[in-house]
Amino acid sequence: MTSLGKYRHLAQASTPAGHFVILAIDHRGNLRASLDRHAPAPLTDAEFAAFKLEVIAQLGAACSAVLADPGFGLGPAIARGALSGQQGFLAPIEITNYDVPPDQRGVAFIPGWSVEKIKRAGGAGVKLLLFYHPAAPDAAAKREAVSRIIEDCARWDIPFFLEPIVFSPDPARALTHDERRAAVVSNAREFSALGIDVLKTEFPLDVKQEPDEAVWRAALDELNAACAVPWALLSAGVDYATFERQAELACAAGASGVIVGRAVWAEAATLSGVARAEFLRTTGPQRMTRLAEIAARHATDWRRKVAPPAHDPRWYEAYPGFGG
Repeated sequence: MTSLGKYRHLAQASTPAGHFVILAIDHRGNLRASLDRHAPAPLTDAEFAAFKLEVIAQLGAACSAVLADPGFGLGPAIARGALSGQQGFLAPIEITNYDVPPDQRGVAFIPGWSVEKIKRAGGAGVKLLLFYHPAAPDAAAKREAVSRIIEDCARWDIPFFLEPIVFSPDPARALTHDERRAAVVSNAREFSALGIDVLKTEFPLDVKQEPDEAVWRAALDELNAACAVPWALLSAGVDYATFERQAELACAAGASGVIVGRAVWAEAATLSGVARAEFLRTTGPQRMTRLAEIAARHATDWRRKVAPPAHDPRWYEAYPGFGG
């Protein structure tokens, strides 16, 4: 059974039918570098925030919620009205550094930002990106970090969306096809049992290596069976056409929707001026609308995996609080 606050926040982040159709624009260093490559000069902070604001303003209406970073995404979007009061927002808690190999990426938090502040700002969820393999030397330390966030999210009554990304624990070789699948499924089993609220997961197969959709379906069924909490599919930088098909199969297998970023807006980072505005006005919302339709048709209501909170007439007397 979940708490009343978490249950309410999950509803704020989903459609009335209980599906996640969440726009992700919490990318930082890697997105800024991409924008700089296609700009006449490196972007200022204001220009970087303006790009995120434009994406949120144009695509947000087709979404149930938006995942954005505090400095360049959420602050401007809320202050300037690009994020509707009818939409939930999720916020990352971690620093990302793609200059460091995956096996060396520990858990580092955004300075001056916390679970408490996400809650106080009106957030509907806390997100952590975690590079994780159960056989890696740092696995125990990372599990402990996840456990601390689970405790913080329980304290502040806000859902925890965990995004574990698999990597090879041996830097000298890549994971095999079967090893990757096993690790993605293992992560779903391990972290959903640990007490996260929603799993934001990558597709369990490298579809470039495995084109057989029958194998995709089997892997997705295995993932769904392993995951005790609602789960949503991330796009992991694949092209839109590939992600649309992945999303359709994932939702049919039991996913509660998608949390999607570059698959819907990546081309905008290579455009400017009228071309960018036109892409974000037309193609971006069309893609989000199509993903919403897929979720509406195939996805599993997250409430099927989350027991509703108790609601006897005096529930509030035992409800946790601070200072009273």
